[in-house]
Amino acid sequence: MDFVPLHTELQLRRKMKDSVTEEHLYLGFSHQYRDSIFPLHTSISLFLLSYCDCKLFKIFLVPTSEDVDDQFVTENLLGDLEVHVISRSELPVVVQSCCLPAVVVKDGKFCRAGLSVVLRHVIQKTYEADPSKKDLLELLGFKQTCLKACAEVSQWTRLCEISIPLSVEEFLTASPDHSHAIPRAILQLERKLGEPVRVHNDDKIRRQKLQQQKAAVPLLTKAVTEEGRSLEMHEHPIPSLELSIAFSKLVVQEASDAVNREAAHIRRAKTSDLPLLDHIFAEGLYFTIADIVLLPCIHQFLVSCKTQGKNLLNLPLISSWYQRVQEVPGVKAAAAKCNMEFLQLPELMSASEEQLQDFSSVPDELEENEDSHFIGGPRPTMTKLMENGVEAKFAPHPCPTWTLDWTHLPSAVSPGEGKMSKDRALRKQQQLNNLASAVTKLAKPGDVIVDFCSGGGHVGIVLAHMMPSCQVVLIENKELSLIRAKDRSDELGLNNIWFIQANLDYFNGTFNIGVALHACGVATDMVIEHCIKAQAAFVISPCCYGFIQNTVKFQYPRSHQFKEILSYKEHMTLCRFADQTAVQLPPERKLIGKQCMGLVDLDRALAAEEQNYSVQVISMEPESCSPKNNMLVGIPT
Repeated sequence: MDFVPLHTELQLRRKMKDSVTEEHLYLGFSHQYRDSIFPLHTSISLFLLSYCDCKLFKIFLVPTSEDVDDQFVTENLLGDLEVHVISRSELPVVVQSCCLPAVVVKDGKFCRAGLSVVLRHVIQKTYEADPSKKDLLELLGFKQTCLKACAEVSQWTRLCEISIPLSVEEFLTASPDHSHAIPRAILQLERKLGEPVRVHNDDKIRRQKLQQQKAAVPLLTKAVTEEGRSLEMHEHPIPSLELSIAFSKLVVQEASDAVNREAAHIRRAKTSDLPLLDHIFAEGLYFTIADIVLLPCIHQFLVSCKTQGKNLLNLPLISSWYQRVQEVPGVKAAAAKCNMEFLQLPELMSASEEQLQDFSSVPDELEENEDSHFIGGPRPTMTKLMENGVEAKFAPHPCPTWTLDWTHLPSAVSPGEGKMSKDRALRKQQQLNNLASAVTKLAKPGDVIVDFCSGGGHVGIVLAHMMPSCQVVLIENKELSLIRAKDRSDELGLNNIWFIQANLDYFNGTFNIGVALHACGVATDMVIEHCIKAQAAFVISPCCYGFIQNTVKFQYPRSHQFKEILSYKEHMTLCRFADQTAVQLPPERKLIGKQCMGLVDLDRALAAEEQNYSVQVISMEPESCSPKNNMLVGIPT
């Protein structure tokens, strides 16, 4: 994946921003409970808008039922934000295909959907409108990656974005007889807050912590707020180094020079002898968007616990985090705008050893498999499959010589417009020939074709240009790639194409054909799942087999036939060796890699056939167009 400099990304975003005047933010509304709007994703979004003091969006609430009192919603729940109520049937069509929250350009076709995507966009747009608010970009974390990975592959994103909001909602709506147990997602967060922190410069910080621990005098660190008031970092006589570092990003700090100077014995200390760093905020030392997401959820949970008389001593780290977040500049003001009345809990800075042992037994949503390390080659696994009558099978290519007339197509259709080399552009054209030939055989006028994991839109733009009678939808979670795709589409004047920046799980529209070129790892199985749910045909070229692993939703092998023969470890061995098809490898090794690719995709094909699909695994023509040259074509029967 190419690294994109931040200034380049901001330039592209500003270019898109300059071409529009207004964006609409759509938030779901089911009910009010105490001082929050539900679903909690809506309360979280409104809290961030208040924290950023952002008035750049026209906000719409979308009731989930018909009996919502519009006046009560707009007057009593939303502070100083102007909000309009709209029915789901009045939503723009592209938004109707997405889970809320969602942002769409007014009268446009570019939609952002899903909590993390929308929150990140609010932060970036606020900064673009007022560059003096540069501190808001710190919410996006190191290299702006906080909650950027999709929930399907990142346990942390899933915990913050999905598990905790849903768990709290269920906890609040449970009957008194069933609400006594602390939700597992809350216990997982408590355990996470007790784990050592790893940051990009942790060696330096850990040495500073060692120096502080060896010092006989307290570390006297104060902060000065923007108003000039002196702010004590912490009530303890020796505030932790982590706390000092955390708040130094949030306020103008007067730090002692002694903290920055390392003694010789500190510099010589072994890394293994350095103290570990403690959590200050959700992701570690720094206040990020993860804290913004968690705060409304944990607030409602703690309020409910206090109302029910529950003992919060069982959650010392969450309680301390909750108190600490309130001291972040701007948080209390944002909470006041959202009618959130913070609790004042007893300060519980550390858990007992017994409590930590209890939390260490709380399982993650996905535990590491015992066989996480794979040793040995694929031959025993391949032999085992052969002995059970299973071999890689490739169907003949239906149109091996079919090609688009690239020389007469507009330049913006060509993948060469994506700033790639001439040789790579040729191979990309050959890959597109294969997918386009399969899709054109399946498509009919009026069909909706979804290009999943669309990247820069190479597949979707070709299909939209070729088939103007079909509606093409590009779905991609990388904003920069989608903006570039939209620029190419605008140059071509395409009117039959939509752009959705979202993780796959936030798309719930109906469609007829799903297509994906080099969907990475588990993403291929996510695309197949979406197609099966929609009873849509699919044309998919998988990639990154080595990244396949068990997730919350997907367990491997996929098909019953493979499960009866192979263990998870054996299947993962196939996946690892399926990635060994690079051009520079010896021919025999590449052949084994191709066979492993065929077996992994055969498992996927068999799993889809169990759902009443007819599936073929085909090699692209020419096979030299890509080391990952398999193509799965599935049709519901």
